[in-house]
Amino acid sequence: MERYPDLARPAVTVVEISDPTIANQGIELINQDAVQLTSSPFRAKRVVVRLEGAAVVYHSTNQRIRTRTKTAQGLLAYVTFSPQAKGTVNGLPIRPEQMLAVEPGTEVGFVTDAGYESISLLLPLADIREHFLARRREGEFRMPSGVETLQAGAGMVRRLFNWGRRLVHIAELQPAVFNDRKQARAAAQVEMVETLLATLSATTHFEPPRADQGHQSQTFIVRAAEDYALSHTDDHVHVGDLCRAAATSERALEYAFKQVMGMTPVAYLTRLRLHRVRRALLAATHGSATVSALALDWGFWHFGDFSRAYRNCFGELPSETLRRTPADAEC
Repeated sequence: MERYPDLARPAVTVVEISDPTIANQGIELINQDAVQLTSSPFRAKRVVVRLEGAAVVYHSTNQRIRTRTKTAQGLLAYVTFSPQAKGTVNGLPIRPEQMLAVEPGTEVGFVTDAGYESISLLLPLADIREHFLARRREGEFRMPSGVETLQAGAGMVRRLFNWGRRLVHIAELQPAVFNDRKQARAAAQVEMVETLLATLSATTHFEPPRADQGHQSQTFIVRAAEDYALSHTDDHVHVGDLCRAAATSERALEYAFKQVMGMTPVAYLTRLRLHRVRRALLAATHGSATVSALALDWGFWHFGDFSRAYRNCFGELPSETLRRTPADAEC
């Protein structure tokens, strides 16, 4: 991972997000795909504090949302949540005594409710190995396999979250502290690593109870159906196709979507396709595309119904989205 020399780029970026379809813009550390699960006005916030190779990322949202997030290659991620955060990670409920350890390049699926807050600590894999080695504790470091849930005392995990939240708060109020001062970034990174290692030394692997495993299996059904639908955009996908892709019955498919996403498979996949059309409309340059062509690309053939559904989801007509400039889309 590259270092951040003074003035090469802002170390601190604060982004207010009102459109989930552009949630991935402006950040090189993660790749994020977001789908809003309600039709209420959406407000999310992301603050990134880039240190000397490592980074701290804060996320919050005011509405229920589904995200699929992947860290950049070479970056190990540790994620903690506020005590009030509610939702699931790969189908397992978020709990205040838990944190995530995520292997570089691994996708994590979140479904989070209003009031969600998280702090992610991202650091190069080589750096954390070096810290363990310098302490002669190399035998204690274990690379996570995919996404692993760790548990410790709730107070210990909250201390790590609070450390990150405090750093972000200072960065928002005084960005120049980190933008202009390499010493401040280096000192914060040392403190981050020490706080993280102290927390990791107190963690154990979390074994989900049977009830959680049931919800997780429903999440796997939903993900298989979603992946199938996204990879067959040129086909007319029916519920039967989703059942075959997820290796389940129609009743089980319906139950899984209602439990995980709060809506039927058809309703959710329609919303997912609406988000994809919006992303394409925002990316289109003037005269390079039409609303009808992009709608057809994502399986919408009845343009009146499509326009109504689009307006209900995003609060504007697709033609209004297409008329925006790229600068408007980033606001």
